[in-house]
Amino acid sequence: MHPSLAEIAAGLAGMALVGFGGAILLLRTGLPPAMPGLLLTGWSALAGFAGFGAAWVLRRRAPAFYGVRPVARRWLLIGAGAGIVAFLAKGLLVLLGGSAIGLPASPQEIYATGGSGGTAQLVTATILLGILTPVGEEFLFRGVVTNGLLRFGALVGVVGGAVIFALMHGINIVLPVALLLGLVAGDLFRRTRSVWPGTMAHIVYNLPTIPVMVMAQAA
Repeated sequence: MHPSLAEIAAGLAGMALVGFGGAILLLRTGLPPAMPGLLLTGWSALAGFAGFGAAWVLRRRAPAFYGVRPVARRWLLIGAGAGIVAFLAKGLLVLLGGSAIGLPASPQEIYATGGSGGTAQLVTATILLGILTPVGEEFLFRGVVTNGLLRFGALVGVVGGAVIFALMHGINIVLPVALLLGLVAGDLFRRTRSVWPGTMAHIVYNLPTIPVMVMAQAA
């Protein structure tokens, strides 16, 4: 059995409502620039968990149904390796997305502002975006979306889930990068039926983001 289309729709709607709606409200608060940026790194995590919760509440299935289950350690190592490969490919994809395809700049630049207010903010933003956000997003996009679409076969499940994951990041320079990560995490879920290998890939991929962006902003 797989999550239903209704669960997928509820999960995506929940994430959009909390993620996009909350982001708009935060950006209109008039707080100093660093504060909305820091709060948004946490809001990304919250949006993923909110989407997963919205899907879960429809059927209240056991966590294992959504792939929240143990997996062999070797798959976690494979996930970590896949995350490193995806991160190394990020530079090329960003270059192609920006120059050849003409995609607009990433709206995630505000995360760098949120992490640039000192060591405490840098560490906090890194934990929120580098660890909690991957967990929340993988629970939703692999545990619910990819899992549900796998009822239509591996191609629809992995590719369809990756496309939805990428589109939820917006039409900007992040899109091709998110698509790559979605394909990697989706295939790991297909092979293991566990969200944890993809979560490991996502964490390894996300962890350097804030420090790299802060250093680039300061350069």
